[in-house]
Amino acid sequence: MSEELQKPVMAITLGDPAGIGPETVVQTMRSAMIYDICKPFVIGHRDSFEQAMKVCNVDALKIHMINDPSEAYYRYGTVDLLQTDVANDAKIEYGYPQRDAALRAYSYITKSIDLGMAGKIDAVSTAAINKAALKMADVPYIGHTEIYQELTHSPYALTMFNVHKLRVFFVSRHVSLRKACDLANHDRILEFLKNIDTEFKKLGFKHPTIGVAALNPHVGEGGMFGTEEITDIRPAVEDAQKLGICAEGPLSADAIFALNLDGHNDCILSMYHDQGHIACKTLDFEHAVTITLGLPFMRSSVDHGTAFDIAGKGTAQGRSMIEATRVAAVYAKMGMDYKRSQEQNAGKEE
Repeated sequence: MSEELQKPVMAITLGDPAGIGPETVVQTMRSAMIYDICKPFVIGHRDSFEQAMKVCNVDALKIHMINDPSEAYYRYGTVDLLQTDVANDAKIEYGYPQRDAALRAYSYITKSIDLGMAGKIDAVSTAAINKAALKMADVPYIGHTEIYQELTHSPYALTMFNVHKLRVFFVSRHVSLRKACDLANHDRILEFLKNIDTEFKKLGFKHPTIGVAALNPHVGEGGMFGTEEITDIRPAVEDAQKLGICAEGPLSADAIFALNLDGHNDCILSMYHDQGHIACKTLDFEHAVTITLGLPFMRSSVDHGTAFDIAGKGTAQGRSMIEATRVAAVYAKMGMDYKRSQEQNAGKEE
């Protein structure tokens, strides 16, 4: 099979057109490296993309309109653009939440899902959307992850932070710290460990190792600083081990991330949102990207918002979007290679 055929087909959504998404996507499509590792095309409106080209002072890109990924050229210097027929006549202004902008952004997401469910893409890289705008447009979801899980009918959607050799999952994310402590319970932790093990094996990890962070300082210090490690976290790790899962911990949260800078574990399960986010973003803010596992296709996202305050000013940096697209392509290729090897082995057995 030729190297070109083995490249994953990558949809890149434009995000909320009132934010910096279009600018970051323009910069991504100017990266020759992206074309080296995948077959990218953009889902968005032409007027928003062309406006972003002007903002970024880019005139070297040609636009090739397509209706299906099969029509794309996948040729550096030419942007294959698939436009959705939603709010086509809208006049989007930079800098604040707008209903039509959210309707467009949501249509890009649902189009990527339609293509993914039809097996026409291997991965999608998503530019930022705005929760307030989604609410204005009566979109019944609070964010990307919830939309992708619900509309792909996936039993779960695991959020993984990826930055250098750190791969970090979260037992809880967008909840209060008080509620996060309640969610760090035996059953939830064990379920996460089982799902992480399943998803990493799909990427070709034979025996993925999972480091599990403690919730309390010094792993609770024998119960003096909290008992969750004794009552929930360690029992969950031990039950996972009985199932053949290579889980380790709980390990002190002030050390586990530093210990894994060299890839000691394949990934880390942190107990709550900021525990993992602070470590990753301190290590390298611009290269910290979000990967969603558990969907029928790979999905990545930038780890920043719509940045309405700088939208349209030509100062937005596309490094995070480029990295999100690169990482999604890498993981999609890993999954494709593993699936191909499994199929070849099954053929030999027959």
